[in-house]
Amino acid sequence: MTLASSASSASSASSASLRERALRLRALVADGVPGGVLVLPNAWDAGSAAVIASAGAAAIASTSGGVSWSLGRGDGQQLGRPEAVEAARRIAAAVDLPVTVDAEGGYGPRPADVADTVRALIGAGAAGVNLEDSTTPGGPLFPVAEQAARLGAAREAAAGAGLPELVVNARTDVFLFGIGPAEGRLDDVLARAAAYAEAGADGLFVPGLLDLDALARLCAASPLPVNAMAVPGGPAVAELAAAGVRRISVGTGLAQVAYTAARRAAAELLGAGTLTELDGALGFGELDALYRR
Repeated sequence: MTLASSASSASSASSASLRERALRLRALVADGVPGGVLVLPNAWDAGSAAVIASAGAAAIASTSGGVSWSLGRGDGQQLGRPEAVEAARRIAAAVDLPVTVDAEGGYGPRPADVADTVRALIGAGAAGVNLEDSTTPGGPLFPVAEQAARLGAAREAAAGAGLPELVVNARTDVFLFGIGPAEGRLDDVLARAAAYAEAGADGLFVPGLLDLDALARLCAASPLPVNAMAVPGGPAVAELAAAGVRRISVGTGLAQVAYTAARRAAAELLGAGTLTELDGALGFGELDALYRR
């Protein structure tokens, strides 16, 4: 076998593996997992992805906030496409699970920008992407038709890159940022869901909506399976699933826990000089073994 044919075979095998992961992710959203809902504890680097996988996750979702923090940036589309893609590449390479990447607003306002981002993330091993409709953190949002065009560009880019199975999760920030009169927000989300579905989206992510009655109405009327973001003090997984939610993530929640634990341990060491905050930590060998695949 020549060097060129070997490279071609390796590329074909990689493409087949990614297609299998995308199909697996698609099935997890459509058919659910034991318990009826896909739960995605969000990772922010290769290490957190490996740890989450070892805890029994069926798939890995990234968090843009956590990724940004790990790279010395703030959240809210402050990360550039090259940095985001390389972070996604490291996460995808660390696990044998489908990885869906938080691509924020697509790293540019135009449909062509979103298409470039999708192609790059597929090249990095993403089986799914999350694309939001905020123009900037806090809003305003892209008009429905503009966001639909951006999602359509994502769908076309995936097909052109040889991965039409890519799972495109369309995030709308109507509730997260309190866009428009409160009494009209659910109707706004439903109008966006219809347009986003027609554009080729596979799911609808509505962070900030945790009212179970409103979620149940949304899930019953949405043409797309609904993803909710669980938060401390909010409904539990079982409650969200009972409302009809098909996919649950936690955003920056796990990253916040990890950084909080690090600060507590550092404060204890620098203050009392003791190490009780390290009690119960994963062992060195257990962690190190996650990278000997």
